[in-house]
Amino acid sequence: NLVQNAAEATIYVYDVIDADWGVGAKDVIAAIAEVKDAKVLNIHINSPGGDVFEGRAIMEAIKRFDGKTVAHIDSLAASAATSIALAADEVVMSDGALFMIHNASGLVWGDKNAMRDTANLLEKVEGSIVNDYTSKTGKDAADIVDMMNAETWMTAQEALDNGFIDRIVTTGKPKNAWNLASFSNVPSMPEPEP
Repeated sequence: NLVQNAAEATIYVYDVIDADWGVGAKDVIAAIAEVKDAKVLNIHINSPGGDVFEGRAIMEAIKRFDGKTVAHIDSLAASAATSIALAADEVVMSDGALFMIHNASGLVWGDKNAMRDTANLLEKVEGSIVNDYTSKTGKDAADIVDMMNAETWMTAQEALDNGFIDRIVTTGKPKNAWNLASFSNVPSMPEPEP
């Protein structure tokens, strides 16, 4: 989804991060190419995350944009979606939204060598994610690793206090539309008032 006026453009990352059945890097790159002359690119996010490699390609597309980039976490930025948010020059989060970081995960089938190879790959992926998070927050890598190990869910205030976002906006309480059953530590949140 893409909206543009003379000075600003807005894209929406409102889906799972996946090239085949969600928002993929090619989608975002094409949308950014359409608005390359805008001075400000607003990226609105409501995503449970997804494919870390698609997420990294989206991050790089955002970083290459010539103007200012502002990520708006409207309801949920979890997993790979957090890295997309942190690629922007400024990260704004709605009061009532959630921000979640965790360890990389994946599926593997095969013998002990395949299992070890996958574990080694996941550790390399996590190293790059830890670097992204420490660069934004200024926290020690060990602290970030502990937060990822715990599958840490943060409110807007907690994300601000931990340095993941730059400011909070109050726009009403967002409603979660995602099935979060695959995550371990999802906090219970009160339902928004109609």
